[in-house]
Amino acid sequence: MGQVNLARVDERLIHGQVMVTLSQKSGVNSIFVVDDVVAKDKFMRDLYKNAGSRTGQKTIVVTSEKAKFYWDEYNFKDYNCILIAKTVSVIYDLVTSGVPMKELNIGGIAQKNPDEDLLVTKSVYLNKADAEKLKDLNENYGVQDIYFQATPSAPKTSLKDVLSKFGL
Repeated sequence: MGQVNLARVDERLIHGQVMVTLSQKSGVNSIFVVDDVVAKDKFMRDLYKNAGSRTGQKTIVVTSEKAKFYWDEYNFKDYNCILIAKTVSVIYDLVTSGVPMKELNIGGIAQKNPDEDLLVTKSVYLNKADAEKLKDLNENYGVQDIYFQATPSAPKTSLKDVLSKFGL
C-alpha cells in the first residue's frame, strides 16, 4: 500500500531546487501531480513528467478524479509520494473523498481577488474559504501538520498563525 508522504499546494507545481530537495524526503519514491488541465494536455503532461524525472522520482500526472480512483482501487500501489496540486480546493476534495495525508505544505499561491485574498506569508495569498478548508482538514480529516513554507530553507508559518489572521 502506498501513501502520501507529503502534500503540497503550489501553483508552480514542480519547479527547480524546491522539488529536488523535497523529493529527498525519507521514503519518497514518486511525485503525483494532480491537475485537471495539465493531465489533459499531452504537451504539459510530458513537460511536468520530464521536470519531475530530474528529481530521480517517478512522476505521475493525473486528474483529480483519477487520483481519487487510483487511491480507491489501488491505494496508490507501492507509491510513497509527494502529492502536488495548484489549489487548496483540490487537496480538500482529495482528502474529503478519502485520500489520507498527514502533512500539508502550502508553498505558493498568487493573489486572485484583491478584495478577498490576504497575504499570509511572503509567497501565499489565501481567502477565508480556503482558510476554513485548511482548518477543517486539520480538525476533522487527520491532516495533522499544515504549514506554510515556500522553500525548504524558509521559515515555517503555522496554520494557527494563519488562521488567526482570519479570526478563525
